[in-house]
Amino acid sequence: MAREIRVGIDVGGTHTKAVAIDNATHEIIGQSIVMTTHDDPMGVAAGVIACFDSCLKENGITPESVVFIAHSTTQATNALLEGDVAKVGILGIGPGGFYGWLAKRQSRIDDIDLGTGRKIEIGHTYLNQKRADEAGIDAAITTLTGQGAAVIVASKAFGVDEIAEEELVREVGEKRDLMVTVASDISKLYGLTRRTRTAAINASILPKMMATANSTEMAVRRAGIDKPLMIMRGDGGVMDISEMKKRPVLTMLSGPAASVVGALMYLRASNGIYFEVGGTSTNIGVIKNGRPAVEYTVVGGHRTYINSLDVHVLGVAGGSMVRAAEHKLVDTGPRSAHIAGLGYAVFTPRAEIVKPELEFFSPKKGDPADYVRIKIAEGKYVTLTNSCAANVLGLAKPGDYSYGDPEAARLCMAPLAEYLGVSIEECARQILHKSYEKIEPVITGFAEKYELDADQMSLVGVGGGAAALLPYTADQMKLKYSIPKYAEVISSIGVALAMIRDVVERVIPNPTKEDIAGIKREAKNLAIKNGAVPDSVEVHIEIDSQTSKVTAIALGSNEVQTTDLLHACTPELARNLAAESMGLPPADLSCPISTDIFYVFTGERDGKQMIRLLDRKGFIRVQRSDAMAIQIPASHWEEEVETLWKSLITYKAELERTPDLYLCIGGKVLDYARTIGLDQLKTIMQTEFDDVGPDELVILIGARAA
Repeated sequence: MAREIRVGIDVGGTHTKAVAIDNATHEIIGQSIVMTTHDDPMGVAAGVIACFDSCLKENGITPESVVFIAHSTTQATNALLEGDVAKVGILGIGPGGFYGWLAKRQSRIDDIDLGTGRKIEIGHTYLNQKRADEAGIDAAITTLTGQGAAVIVASKAFGVDEIAEEELVREVGEKRDLMVTVASDISKLYGLTRRTRTAAINASILPKMMATANSTEMAVRRAGIDKPLMIMRGDGGVMDISEMKKRPVLTMLSGPAASVVGALMYLRASNGIYFEVGGTSTNIGVIKNGRPAVEYTVVGGHRTYINSLDVHVLGVAGGSMVRAAEHKLVDTGPRSAHIAGLGYAVFTPRAEIVKPELEFFSPKKGDPADYVRIKIAEGKYVTLTNSCAANVLGLAKPGDYSYGDPEAARLCMAPLAEYLGVSIEECARQILHKSYEKIEPVITGFAEKYELDADQMSLVGVGGGAAALLPYTADQMKLKYSIPKYAEVISSIGVALAMIRDVVERVIPNPTKEDIAGIKREAKNLAIKNGAVPDSVEVHIEIDSQTSKVTAIALGSNEVQTTDLLHACTPELARNLAAESMGLPPADLSCPISTDIFYVFTGERDGKQMIRLLDRKGFIRVQRSDAMAIQIPASHWEEEVETLWKSLITYKAELERTPDLYLCIGGKVLDYARTIGLDQLKTIMQTEFDDVGPDELVILIGARAA
């Protein structure tokens, strides 16, 4: 049988990287790296095409053997950062009278400040829904194009309940060769102003994104590949390019999303903080219970209905340069060696370093003139970075992408150490500590926000600069850390192995069993439409009791993803992984439940029982303290859930604190943490048991609220 290949391409700020992966074994059989083509007439698409072609040709891969191809993209994020956006015309639709006045006011949003001195310009008109026929819509579109609008947004009051008028705007607009964003396609949530603003952001980048998408798709077809081109989403899944052409805004932060997907596939990470460390910036986010934390994106200070990873971007990374003044270290970053056009001292041949001299300069016009560079020969300069400091201190090891020549770094760092009046080692420590001072509050903030216990938390580093920052940070915070194999191309691996993901959100006060079943079905159908195999789709339900928002998250594999990356781990390895997570000797653990899919380990510490649920690949799916687990026939689920719930309720300051419950059914682990009431929990759970036999065994885990 011919080898089947998955291709993943990640578009970074500096490099575009492709990997080819064997679909059966997930062995990496080829890589290619080119410079990202920001200035090419085709934009970053040119680099994607070149990288893809190179990867296939250099590794002897035939187009017929490619069964999956996907790429991440920085284009949506960059277009918004750089203000490379089209003027948007909003066609508000709604009733007349007082409610029409409200709808008109709520859909008439201001120009959207992008927080960079640039903005999305907005035009507006309003149409009474009674006149929202083809002629009325055509006249309204003429009004908007007369205001200079290049893209149209159709936004109707309560359009999530009845979308027909918005769809008609799309039809009329496309007849006039105009791009149209339907607000209720972007989000099914109420909140006309926020929904309209989200749609406007999407519309503003449509022309730019469509040009790139079409160029890339044509290149893939010319190469003889007939499989759908998939695009990485900002929430960690992939979608078909045809869907991206409607909702390009969903690709925001797809680079960090690709990194965490790759890290999760190569590391058995459960709870922790992940770093994607490049040369100029670092993206920091959260993994909880084996899944990345997802939140609504903020654009220019405005909250949207765009789901993406909850990521904090810092201007400090492997290539961040040093700043010094008055014989003191001022800062590390935010400018990088790449921005200044300088090489790293640590990657400089020693023979080129002749009588190194310290100089100060301004990398770009308007920058402070206290950045450090080192003159190493007549007319030749290098600079000092976090990577240099990590090498001097022995934190970057041979094999790490950040590892270079520590002695070259020492030679160049000596003049700065003399200027500061400290040893070379202390100079390196101060450089890394300046970066750490920016990183530590982000980690602490995420740990508090997502209730990550320090003893359950580790740091996961990906990207070429991971070894420059992670070891020092982990040592200062007394945390474990991991840098996976292929860290420098982990984003491309994540793209190649990503699952298809779709989300449906609705506001449903007091949802019934039928409501839950309906929204699950809608999310599953969306994932199938995007290429997921029906039997592979799992749907997770979340309910926000304060806002009555019901979220259905569907995750499935495409038809060619046939194997898992990691081989099944032995019971002994599973015990060791659980023991390491608990901080206990393996012999102190019990394994009260073991199935063909899961292990449950328990251990006691500080008078509380800890639980670790591991799957047979060794991933820790649930880790809680003050918890208990039971295995029961499906027919007993309702009474056992009630018993578990009531036994784990606690009270604090006379307030009832409800427990967190988890259900393991088949191969799924369903997280019902933060469900407010028992009746609501039963309503959500009920839909999982509709197709389950009464004697089928399931696992229930309950934990007291922290």
